[in-house]
Amino acid sequence: MRFGMLARKLGMTQIYREDNSLVPVTVFQVGPCAVTQVKELSTDGYSAVQIAFGSRSSARMSLPLKGHLSKAGVSSASCLREFNTDDTSSYVPGQILTVDLFKVGQKVDAVAFTKGRGFQGVVRRYNFSGQPDSHGSMMHRRIGSIGQRQTPGHVFKNKKMPGHMGVRRRTMQNLEVLGVDVSKNLLMVKGSCPGNNHSLVYLRVAKKTIKSI
Repeated sequence: MRFGMLARKLGMTQIYREDNSLVPVTVFQVGPCAVTQVKELSTDGYSAVQIAFGSRSSARMSLPLKGHLSKAGVSSASCLREFNTDDTSSYVPGQILTVDLFKVGQKVDAVAFTKGRGFQGVVRRYNFSGQPDSHGSMMHRRIGSIGQRQTPGHVFKNKKMPGHMGVRRRTMQNLEVLGVDVSKNLLMVKGSCPGNNHSLVYLRVAKKTIKSI
């Protein structure tokens, strides 16, 4: 069954497996997420389930959003997200989804925005090697020549140059679930995930599960 959940990234730590191997893990606070709408192929053109996560002051929510949430019996939400599924029969508006949907050993995908780095040069942004640091050079971390004078006479599109770095939507695929704490709504997955601590992360069943040979 395909499903997705919204979570908060709490940070990273490390745990020991049964064979005494040390594994780095990322800890998420998953849900609880309320089902706010179930979309059907006959009425909406596709099958999906919309979920809500978090809370927000009623003064900071629009009237259309309040009306949409009230139909499902949800008081407030800070984020809405959909996940596609072929079978929507097991979901109803107002249903609460918790972290117990995930199982240890399962593979998941984590979708989040990377950390913002502001305006950066090419050395940090694209790992350029830079220019000479001695013999009178004053171009240590600069980009150097970026175009030609006559032919073609302009800078090519998509040239790697200084600019804004980070805040890009990235997906980490096939992360192994190593721990599920239902009482605290915590999920631990192997490895690192994009985003700052306490940032919003979308967790879903892995689309490209790698089968062990």
